[in-house]
Amino acid sequence: MSDKIGIVVCGNSGVDYMKLDYPVKLIRSTLNLGGKEYEDYVDIQAKEFYDVIMANPDIDVSTSQTSTGKIASVYEELKEEGYTEVIAIVISSKLSGTYQGAVLAKDMVPGINVYVIDSRSVSYGEAYLVLEAIKMIKNGSKTRDIIDKLEKIRDNIYLYVLVDTLKYLVKNGRLSATSGFLGTLLKIKPLLHVQRDGSLVPFEKIRTTSKAQARLVEVIKHDIEGKNVVMFIAYTNNEEKAKEIKQQILDVRQDVTVELVPLTPVVGAHAGPGTLGVGYIVL
Repeated sequence: MSDKIGIVVCGNSGVDYMKLDYPVKLIRSTLNLGGKEYEDYVDIQAKEFYDVIMANPDIDVSTSQTSTGKIASVYEELKEEGYTEVIAIVISSKLSGTYQGAVLAKDMVPGINVYVIDSRSVSYGEAYLVLEAIKMIKNGSKTRDIIDKLEKIRDNIYLYVLVDTLKYLVKNGRLSATSGFLGTLLKIKPLLHVQRDGSLVPFEKIRTTSKAQARLVEVIKHDIEGKNVVMFIAYTNNEEKAKEIKQQILDVRQDVTVELVPLTPVVGAHAGPGTLGVGYIVL
């Protein structure tokens, strides 16, 4: 009898905003906004969240990752539904403790094999791994082959992040940088990138938003030259700007698919409004 393979993914992937043709279980973080708790996507969605923080720039905002017990209960549900194997795909372990929680939860649910994959990414970079896993499960692939393929894809996901302010990243400790460098970064529009290990670090210091956006497009165009890629742009309260950048990329690469995806409230709580993430996956 072949294995029945289940998929678990954290809400930071943004799969809530996508149509999936396979049952996927979500583990969701909690957003703490102005003294109230919201379950990501269930209680508050991207547009509403960015509207709130734009209208209230000093509102207190933080997040809490899913508890280990709650993750274990998701594995338990899959076990009860007859799944024998579970592939759990989560946000970069350098950006959240979700990976550690997902690993610890495995030991709480005997009788089901759980494999946790650190995507070393976020947003569509993480969601793309889910899409590939679904495709392979439907094609009858074995769990081990799926994991091997996902790990290969993971090593070919590249992501640049342009933030309007470092206030949120610094406050929540999500930026890997020396304190001396941070002092100068706070006065400018930094272009950041996710390294191979999944940590978010400064890429270049740029003076103005318009120059930073132009430089981002320039870097991306150079990076993808001659490569077979799928691209994505994660936006916050700036979908029109995301569309503009998409068009600039399509002007030089009509053959490329560019997905536009909203950055979820929990990720946006760390990145802040005005953030744009532009990434690509080398196929």
